[in-house]
Amino acid sequence: MADVSTTQPAARIAGTGHYVPEKVLTNLDLEKMVDTSDQWIVERTGIRERRIAAEGETTSDMAAEAARRALAKAELEATDIDLILVATVTPDMPLPSTAMFVQQKIGARADCPGFDLAAACAGFIYGLSIAEKYVRTGAAKNVLVIGVELLSRVLDWTDRGTCVLFGDGAGAVVVSPARDDGRGIASTHIYGDGRLAESLCIPAGGSREPASHETVDKNRHLVKMIGQDIFKVAVKNLTAASVTALEHNGLSPDDVDWVVPHQANSRILEGVSRRCGVPMDRFYINIDRFGNTSSASVPIALDEGVRNGTLKPGMNLLMCALGGGIAWGSALVRL
Repeated sequence: MADVSTTQPAARIAGTGHYVPEKVLTNLDLEKMVDTSDQWIVERTGIRERRIAAEGETTSDMAAEAARRALAKAELEATDIDLILVATVTPDMPLPSTAMFVQQKIGARADCPGFDLAAACAGFIYGLSIAEKYVRTGAAKNVLVIGVELLSRVLDWTDRGTCVLFGDGAGAVVVSPARDDGRGIASTHIYGDGRLAESLCIPAGGSREPASHETVDKNRHLVKMIGQDIFKVAVKNLTAASVTALEHNGLSPDDVDWVVPHQANSRILEGVSRRCGVPMDRFYINIDRFGNTSSASVPIALDEGVRNGTLKPGMNLLMCALGGGIAWGSALVRL
């Protein structure tokens, strides 16, 4: 476990932004594609619809648009960015990093470093933790953190256990030095456990199973998931990470204004709510409209909540996420 915190926050979220594609795929649409039903999906996941990227739209396209909106909110130019972090498991291509495509698309400096990180649904929390370190140590002043996924292109649309869950989208934040007002990133807590690494994975396309006619024919380059394995650890680990964030900052569940969780499954979030003591009416939920967008889900929810006025300056936000790896984490942010 990696734990980063300071009494006085050293870094803050200076701006937020998100982007989702225009195309909406509803549960009724899915009924025509695979053996499922709107009732079955809603009861088990809470999802009613999700967004699907347009033909020709790329992961870096979505990431760049979310980044532009976050920069505008932070009142910064792309040339002010010192580091670009892109959390994704669906990059434009295996080489180079999607971050380099984003650098060019937003007009960042040609010498601005950037890299991708693959922590699946926990990717944004991991990225936020890294960004906070860079700002706290003075290695960077403004860090762009993007969570983005184009999962519709790595789904098996004949597998009702996975294809009904995921959607496409991007969310971004700019992390900058904190001011002397007590607001900022109070702490981050990230974890990993490789024992269930193959319970949520894309088996082929890497060095272990290079792409071939056989892997394509067997859909080995698409998402595979043992849902029960993930569900069993999700509630436990998300609760533990959330409790750690609160205890580390001397807070109780009553001190949390909003939980901004990874939008994976409504039943998982209900379990976390019961165990950590924060009622569901203080969980910011948009899974019904966007589905599971993996690393993009927390920053999408964060930006949406900021822009619609639900999440206000000075509020204590608890963020938590878990995904393939198994990777998970939490963050306590005073907005």
